[in-house]
Amino acid sequence: MSEVIKKAPETMTSKQRVRNTFAREKTDRVPIDVSFNEDIYRRTMRALGAKNNEELLEGLGVDFRAAGAPYTGPLLYPEKPGRNVDPVYGFYTRWVEHGSGGYHDFCDFPLKDADSETIFNFPVPSADDFDYDSAEAYMRAHADKALYVGNAGIADIINSIGRVMSMEDTLVNLMTEDEATLDLVDRKLDMELGQMERLLARCGDIVDFVWLGEDLGTQIAPMISLDMYRRVLRPRHQRFVDLAKSYGKPVMMHNCGSSSWVYPDFLEMGITAVDTLQPEAANMSPAYLKQNFGDRMVFHGCISTAGPLSFGTPEQVREEVRSTLEIMMPGGGYMLAPTHAIQDNTPTENLLAMYQAAHDFGRY
Repeated sequence: MSEVIKKAPETMTSKQRVRNTFAREKTDRVPIDVSFNEDIYRRTMRALGAKNNEELLEGLGVDFRAAGAPYTGPLLYPEKPGRNVDPVYGFYTRWVEHGSGGYHDFCDFPLKDADSETIFNFPVPSADDFDYDSAEAYMRAHADKALYVGNAGIADIINSIGRVMSMEDTLVNLMTEDEATLDLVDRKLDMELGQMERLLARCGDIVDFVWLGEDLGTQIAPMISLDMYRRVLRPRHQRFVDLAKSYGKPVMMHNCGSSSWVYPDFLEMGITAVDTLQPEAANMSPAYLKQNFGDRMVFHGCISTAGPLSFGTPEQVREEVRSTLEIMMPGGGYMLAPTHAIQDNTPTENLLAMYQAAHDFGRY
């Protein structure tokens, strides 16, 4: 594979680099991460001459590797023509094409307008129904990388329940603390917590952090009240944070939209890193985050998928990366990543410009 991205000189492994960043200690360069939609992923593979996913990540200089356990349990949810059903969570999607690719659109919502009995009886897999051997094998084979358990959807309540119940029903039922809905939430979280506990028990010696998620903001304001977060969501998120802390692992929480309003609670809970950081959302600009939380939190994200990356030139992308790093790098504690999966409307040359700029301007 030819070197398309000229990487910054490195004196640390990915694991050392990310661990030092969580500890706000000196690194050789900022850690780098990526997430893709399907078409831009394929185009990046071709641009880099990568034959597989690992070659793609190495070609960009990505430090992070996921460690999830594949589902091996029974089929719990009915299949439908023209739909994909998620075997773990039971939501349905349909493929919708658009001018620059396509996406899997959530649809059908099996628990929309459902009565309590239907919600109580909605199946959730057991934590035993996953292949932990393959997850451990993957982590052991990539032990020099920054390894995490969980992901941006683990411990998530609003999105994950909304995908089977609809967002409106979910928010109303959470606000009113509907018994059947909270039972479904807790059964789902028990399954996820069980997975995480098994992975940490097996691989805690090489896992570097725990990644959780919960979307809490619109572009302009909170999605729910702070009171509702504290009553309904926070005690449930705390279970995952406490598990991570029992293994000595830092916790990163993914939040879309305007979400800095909840960061003081995160700090009280023991969450020390936050992900996504959409700079166009209210109170989420790099300068605002650095000024208000830069001495207490670690940041992962900030390079908007709705700005120059999709709609600008490579030169504008480079400038956005440079200016973001200029704000975020002093004092450490920053990991460069896109705010979401990079969308299919992103020109390949803009993606390459982003990662080249990360190596050019992200050196300490």
